[in-house]
Amino acid sequence: MARIPASDLGRTLCGPVPQEASLNTVEPLDELQQLQRETFDYFLHEVNPVNGLILDKTATNWPASIAATGLALACYPVAVERELMSYEAAISRALATLRFFWESPQGPEPDATGYRGFYYHFLDMATGQRAWQCELSTIDSALLFAGALAAAAYFDGPDVREREIREIADVLYLRADWQWALDGGVTLTHGWKPESGFLGYRWEGYNEALLLYVLGLGSTTHPLPDTSYAAWTSTYRWERFYGYEYLYAGPLFTHQLSHVWIDFRGIQDPYMRRKGIDYFENSRRATYVQQAYAIENPRSFDGYRKCCWGLTASEGPGPARLNLNGIQREFYDYVDRGAPLGPDDGTLAPWAVVASLPFAPEIVLQAIDYCVHQAKLKEFNRYGFKAAFNPTHPGEAGNPYGWWVSPWHFGLNQGPIVLMIENYKSGLLWRLMRKCPYIVAGLRRAGFDGGWLLSSS
Repeated sequence: MARIPASDLGRTLCGPVPQEASLNTVEPLDELQQLQRETFDYFLHEVNPVNGLILDKTATNWPASIAATGLALACYPVAVERELMSYEAAISRALATLRFFWESPQGPEPDATGYRGFYYHFLDMATGQRAWQCELSTIDSALLFAGALAAAAYFDGPDVREREIREIADVLYLRADWQWALDGGVTLTHGWKPESGFLGYRWEGYNEALLLYVLGLGSTTHPLPDTSYAAWTSTYRWERFYGYEYLYAGPLFTHQLSHVWIDFRGIQDPYMRRKGIDYFENSRRATYVQQAYAIENPRSFDGYRKCCWGLTASEGPGPARLNLNGIQREFYDYVDRGAPLGPDDGTLAPWAVVASLPFAPEIVLQAIDYCVHQAKLKEFNRYGFKAAFNPTHPGEAGNPYGWWVSPWHFGLNQGPIVLMIENYKSGLLWRLMRKCPYIVAGLRRAGFDGGWLLSSS
């Protein structure tokens, strides 16, 4: 491929996707289908088929991620519908995964798979035991439960295997002790370790915990109290940037992960009723703020423009300090990058752009087109887009891009691409989760009303 020098990347024109672009035109449809297929291949190949565990990251000797595994469970129905995976393969994979989690050891022992119904963030790919002395993670367990419930909603037929999927998904979810995870407080803790007890952090401020609280409230066994949701929303931060008023969170993924599962269009909780919008509209505004920030480009990074944006939690080329064109630049490793308040070191994440597709297709399709055809970010990659790139950082000598590009793929990034493309095209996962009684109950206990909730049983 002809390399685009980093100094020229910011001056290239954006791809010719008009404001009114939609999937009624053949080219965007084909491009999204191809990206969805290539991205889903991660879940086909980076898996232990015996236990269904999905690799967290394509690096040597890396463990599984329960969040990536939950996303995979939700992707299997999409794969069946899009003929990326046979029904037989999907049902076998889902069953292997759910059986593993139900049968794996639960207890306070440091090498168990979970405790109190929750699971450790990272698990050994082969044994399923806790890896790296990691935490028992409430949010990653929630993503696992959401995936199990999505599979249960899809496999709703009379087949004995489908019934088993539904039964195991149900008992897995209902085993989680949400009240224990409060640790005597009013908001949920981030997690727990057998060596030291509960982590010092709680889920406060607007973030991806929206799904976490809905699941905790919807439980019929150990539910969160109503007061926990009100306590969480009381920590929200309303801001105005670039002419948009919205509920602030800097990284894009915080405006996306809960929306992967739940259709927030037209439904409002008490907080959003007071503001006169819903969470879907909030994510649309956050997406536009990201683009506006890239256009302004206050830190003068290479590449930023109206079709090149997307700050989120991701790895980066650091830690490093480099003098580039007379400017001292500091680069970070993994950090929650965000707009417009930072941190920002010029690192962008294509997956986070794609995951905003349902909110603002008129600007996201243009950015996808740019990433594919001008930045060439699918070349040399096995599973669609790599996790992140930084046009300001020169990268390793001899790299084919001319700037830094992550060498890895992450399961946590791959899932939202597959699922948000599908939600944009057909709303499949949203429709499945509308049928989930625990999601409906959790939303109602949080005070949500209106829209599709009015007709839900």
